[in-house]
Amino acid sequence: MREVILDTETTGLDPSSGHRVVEIACLELINHLPSGRRFQTYLNPDRDMPDDAFRIHGLTARFLADKPRFADMVEEFLAFIDGAPLVIHNAEFDIGFLNAELKLAGRAPLPAGGAVDTVMLARRKFPGSPASLDALCKRFNVDNSARELHGALLDAELLAEVYLELIGGRQAGLDLAQGEALAAAAMVAAGGPVRLARPHAASPEELAAHEALLENIKQPVWRD
Repeated sequence: MREVILDTETTGLDPSSGHRVVEIACLELINHLPSGRRFQTYLNPDRDMPDDAFRIHGLTARFLADKPRFADMVEEFLAFIDGAPLVIHNAEFDIGFLNAELKLAGRAPLPAGGAVDTVMLARRKFPGSPASLDALCKRFNVDNSARELHGALLDAELLAEVYLELIGGRQAGLDLAQGEALAAAAMVAAGGPVRLARPHAASPEELAAHEALLENIKQPVWRD
């Protein structure tokens, strides 16, 4: 199963007030585990950077001035997500901004309700508890010490770990399944075939062939 963790940074809180996206980061998950594929870009918003936003992510208008515009990157962005379910912390915010950018670029919006909102997952799982990314990192012992400022790529990496915990975590009984999923993700990232252990028993014909093979082996130890 393919999913995409997504995060953005912006110049403010409301795209209808002229605020723009200044960073997009996406991480690919295969069976809920990172495959190693990622997409990240800074964007020129063609406007100033308000002080409130700068204090959150540290991105300046000068730094962004030579970066591509959203319309320049839209094809690469859409090709990466490729219709996969999106996993977003506070999905309404990011989807609202991305759809505003897509509209300006003359492209169709992302589908409503097409994202897994990890804020909602956390509130359902831990009613009344803080559901910020920092709070969830603390709850699940995810190391967020590098998060002095918000950054879309770092936040997406942290969210990938938090999401795994929210949907079940690294339980001992799931170690084998998670190991197989990680192997599958690595194979997908490398462009190779995925061959997981088959979930069904040998067929009668295969059992018969195995017995015939044993007849040709002198005192096979597994018959003792």
